[in-house]
Amino acid sequence: MMMSSSFNVFRVWISFIMMGIFYKSTVASLPELSPQKYFNTLQPGKASLAYFCRAVLKHDLLIYTLCLKCNLLKVNCVKEDTSRYCGKEKDLMKAYLFRGNILLREFPTDALFDVNAIVAHVLFALLFNEVKYIATMEDLQNIENALKGKVNIVFSYVRAIGTPEHRAVMEAAFVYGTTYQFVLTTEIALLESIGSEDIEYVHLYFFHCEQVLDLTQQCRRTLMERPLTTLNIHLFIKTMKAPLLTEVAEDPRQVSTVHLELGLPLVFIVSRQATYEADRRTAEWVAWHLLGKAGVLLLLRDSLEVNIPQHANVVFKRAEKGVPVEFLVLHDIDLIISHVENNMHTEEIREDEDDDVEGPDMDIQDDEVAETVYRDRKRQLHLELTVELTEETFTATVMASDSIVLFYAGWQAVSMAFLQSYIDVAMRLKGTCTMLLARVNCADWSDVCTKQNVTEFPIVKMYKEGENPVSYAGMLGTEDLLKFIQLNRISCPVNITSIQEAEEYLNGELYKDLTSYSSVSVLGLFSSTMTTAKEDFTEACNYLKGYVITAIYSEEDVLILSNKYGATLPALLLVRHKEGKIESIPLSSTHVQDIVQIITNALLETFPEITVENLPTYLRLQKPLLILFSDGGINPQYEKAILTLVKQKHLDSLTPCWLNLKNTPVGRGILQAYFDPLPPLPLLVLVNVHSGGQVYAFPSDQAVTEQNLVLWLKKLEAGLENHISKFSVLFNTHSSAFCSINFKL
Repeated sequence: MMMSSSFNVFRVWISFIMMGIFYKSTVASLPELSPQKYFNTLQPGKASLAYFCRAVLKHDLLIYTLCLKCNLLKVNCVKEDTSRYCGKEKDLMKAYLFRGNILLREFPTDALFDVNAIVAHVLFALLFNEVKYIATMEDLQNIENALKGKVNIVFSYVRAIGTPEHRAVMEAAFVYGTTYQFVLTTEIALLESIGSEDIEYVHLYFFHCEQVLDLTQQCRRTLMERPLTTLNIHLFIKTMKAPLLTEVAEDPRQVSTVHLELGLPLVFIVSRQATYEADRRTAEWVAWHLLGKAGVLLLLRDSLEVNIPQHANVVFKRAEKGVPVEFLVLHDIDLIISHVENNMHTEEIREDEDDDVEGPDMDIQDDEVAETVYRDRKRQLHLELTVELTEETFTATVMASDSIVLFYAGWQAVSMAFLQSYIDVAMRLKGTCTMLLARVNCADWSDVCTKQNVTEFPIVKMYKEGENPVSYAGMLGTEDLLKFIQLNRISCPVNITSIQEAEEYLNGELYKDLTSYSSVSVLGLFSSTMTTAKEDFTEACNYLKGYVITAIYSEEDVLILSNKYGATLPALLLVRHKEGKIESIPLSSTHVQDIVQIITNALLETFPEITVENLPTYLRLQKPLLILFSDGGINPQYEKAILTLVKQKHLDSLTPCWLNLKNTPVGRGILQAYFDPLPPLPLLVLVNVHSGGQVYAFPSDQAVTEQNLVLWLKKLEAGLENHISKFSVLFNTHSSAFCSINFKL
């Protein structure tokens, strides 16, 4: 996965490649395993959702469609099987959630009726310690009493488990579950006992228990009045964390609090020294009534240098910029509250619904994100290794030093998962990096993110003096971000000034510590008069900044280099460090995008091992994949045969690659699902990813030689070979991301 997420892309993709079968016009079936094979493929710590059956269920198509956004497998039970999950008919209509080989929860398949239901149910099971389900008022009172003086409570009522509101609560619990105790109920009678109005609607309360020391005293309760969505819950909790009342002695026009950042107004209760105590009690009373709706401040008139009308006892400041503050005379608390409620700028925040399984939305990644956040949710992050920026400090900081800035949202699971990788990078670079690593929580500082044109989370931008910000477009993982930062230590392109320096650059000595991050180095050769060609090359290098090492040489003696390496100016010299080869490519009549494409293609290996890092690039070639599955290192004989065919142009229409099952053991389980018994390895498979969706296997009784491969490919072209299975792949090209079906074995 690229910029939108980066959680186990390879495992997700390859599982889909070999197991996904989905056509809108035909009834499809889920990936199917025997019970023995399913349990043999379970991995410790990995969650999977499976259901066991003996016949085709009427729910298959529905559940399969939903599997576009969940982790689900179908396990076939033979009639003679009397095991725990296959022995009784009642057990065959359930889905089972496992973590490794440990059963966490079982669900009736009828309960998994849509994407929200699947996500909510799975998260509910994984977060059973963070979210307590209760059925009676006594249960609620017991939890409340136990947490007085310790922890605040987020209590919610939803009409049913598996609804969008239930999912929103569970997603909020991912982020805040270790800070607050989440309590959930579906019992309307319990809501009635609390005294709630409009009990037919969902409710969420914040119980202020942390400051309650008297066990006989009830925790104060604040109702969230906005619709129950993940974003609204986050905004509500942020206001609960803010101080109830703040004293200020400055011009109200200059005062800013978290409430304004969240789109809520400020109410200033004007106080005089003679009436301070009474004014403070009034302000606290107003603050409790407006909690979650506005920020309340006590404005000390006697300390002010700014004139306030003598008659005014309340100042009202809207969240919208440019709107003048109001100086009011309101002698009744109810009038103050009414004025605020009647003048709040409320804009309903809608979250996209999730009805279209084909849409390029983030729900496809929900289980991957959930897995990562769940795994690391109690991990202590060394946030002190990065600088937290605010609206006041952002501009000055990025102007003072070269900076890498992470823009994220504290309420979003993907952001919080990537924040962990970002801190890992900071730890790796501690004491060695000349760039400042910083972060902005867009949930707190939305104006900063808007001004920086941040339209999605998370995103990383690099700021250098005199240059436009550069957005990181790689994968959301530690290694790729580290590579981006390290390669940005040098100019792109580097200006080479002598033949000796050029030779040191070409043999890898000049930037020896960086060659491990870039398999190819590029040197552009130009005469001093080739102004346009040099400008195009420089622009192309800027486009590739952080992904490859580039340099330029245009001194008067450039012909010495061009003659030595057989290059006709203008030209590129491509250095492949692992192979020790230097290749020259002419650049006459070549424009910026052509240069970018030449360099990008040069980064591709001729016969690569598929990895998380290189998979997106090879898929973008839009060619069928010729994959050699190997149990360990690749056989030199097979590698030679395939490379020979590549050199002879027989494989120009394909992308030859190989997969090491020891590096990616899930591949074995995938192959077992399609081959029973598993053919001897290595096994060569052609996957027609982008058209038709067929999978073909090279005959296992034939040796992988040039002659046999050519004959087999000719049979495929003539339609003389039978395919194993059809599949389709859904790709989301937005932000170079993939939209993948997530089957886990």
